[in-house]
Amino acid sequence: MMERQDLLFKNRFYFYIVILLFCDIATKQLALSFLEKGISSSFIPFIDFYLIFNSGIAFGFLDIGEKFFSNILMIIAIIIVIYLLYLLNEENDASKKLGLSFITGGALGNIVDRAPDGYVTDFLHLNIDNFSFFIFNFADASISLGAILIIYLEIFKKDHAKQD
Repeated sequence: MMERQDLLFKNRFYFYIVILLFCDIATKQLALSFLEKGISSSFIPFIDFYLIFNSGIAFGFLDIGEKFFSNILMIIAIIIVIYLLYLLNEENDASKKLGLSFITGGALGNIVDRAPDGYVTDFLHLNIDNFSFFIFNFADASISLGAILIIYLEIFKKDHAKQD
């Protein structure tokens, strides 16, 4: 029994990826069900709901509306996910594994969303003091949080090296 628990604990990061993927799919489905494209609705003080579809990468960058370009981005994303899974498997630091899990889960969420039509569903509009920053989704937030964690660990915690 203990061996099974150890195996589950060791593989928890793959479970996190699946959870993040399902959260992304669920939030996008909710947005598609309850929001109208291009209509802003208040959510919290600095984030509104605002449904759009983009063919670019995170936060609408490189959104040029070309199906071919969107497919190229999806192929690149799949290659990146394969590499991230390799890194996750090789990494010994639990904190870095968590960051890699967030990035991988978010990337998979956007790949799944992009696959049918070349577009990703974005619905969270960040704006502060009437300044519009970008429109994003749960997957973009997961990728950003994972990247911030890994950057933080690389800059400030180089010798923390906690094992699983």
